[in-house]
Amino acid sequence: MSVEQRHRLILRQVRDQGSARVADLAEALGVSAVTLRRDVEHLAAQGLLTRVHGGVTLPRDTDVSTPPASKLTIGMLVPTAHYYYPAVIKGAQEQAARAGARLVLGISRYDDAEDRAQVRQLVEGGADGLLLTPSRQPDDDHAEWLAGLRVPAVLVERRAELAGPASMLDAVASDHAHGAYLAVRHLAELGHRRLALVAYPSPTTPRVRVGLLAAASSLGVAVAQEVVIDRGRTDELAAGVAGLVRDQGVTGLLVHNDEDALSLVRHLGAAGVAIPGEVSLVAYDDEVAAFCSPSLTAVAPPKEEVGRCAVDLLIARLTRGPAAPGRHLALLPELRVRESSAPPSP
Repeated sequence: MSVEQRHRLILRQVRDQGSARVADLAEALGVSAVTLRRDVEHLAAQGLLTRVHGGVTLPRDTDVSTPPASKLTIGMLVPTAHYYYPAVIKGAQEQAARAGARLVLGISRYDDAEDRAQVRQLVEGGADGLLLTPSRQPDDDHAEWLAGLRVPAVLVERRAELAGPASMLDAVASDHAHGAYLAVRHLAELGHRRLALVAYPSPTTPRVRVGLLAAASSLGVAVAQEVVIDRGRTDELAAGVAGLVRDQGVTGLLVHNDEDALSLVRHLGAAGVAIPGEVSLVAYDDEVAAFCSPSLTAVAPPKEEVGRCAVDLLIARLTRGPAAPGRHLALLPELRVRESSAPPSP
């Protein structure tokens, strides 16, 4: 553990308790009493702590609950750094740099246990606050973990559901239901009246489904049964989608996500299904949709802006403290129209 990390942990413990014994701090940090006294002397000389007999307290007239933004370390948990989240990370990194803060990354690979291990490591490493994207939507299994976080946290690209375990956290996410609405409205305006959702199960899929069904209802569009993507059975997936197009009159598809959309386009082409001649297709995420042939119309969540807003929320929470009102931000995706959507054939 570096000296700077040790100083942060000392300040955090004194902040949480109001005061602390030097012996207790040394034991908690796993350092000698001599090392701890040296740290305390340094922090006291900066006016961040007040020394008392056998321990330390907070200065009476100084709020040291959080260092200034230029000295903050922000821990960021994401499930992957290979798809979708690189842009979120980029936005967060840029915004942290503007504030003079340091961003430290933890990657959980969509594993619940690793979520917790990475967060523990980030906090023990000196993170003053956390940007959290758990591997799945928080539910009752997350309640104890979230309640026990030792630093402020902002939920990122996960919904702070009403009365859910993360409901009291600040949160920022793309409004994926609105993104699905944009896709359905686009297809309806082109004249499509029977659509299908093709989706790989993910934390985002339920909100995409909600938006699609709500939009279809309000726009007078019918929705065929949802097709669940099984990545081990791509040929069967393409055959099932082709059946919807040729046997059930589906002329528009919303495919989540666009990596799977690229694969589906290739297999549909091999089955003789023309895009957009027989069926129009809108992908979701817009990570690689522009590189397909034909290029795919896609819903693009504001990933970088989500990262920037997450940092702003966390810094505000750290600098203003628990008295500041909580905020749940929903950022609207945009639709990028390309070659894969067109009016249905007569």
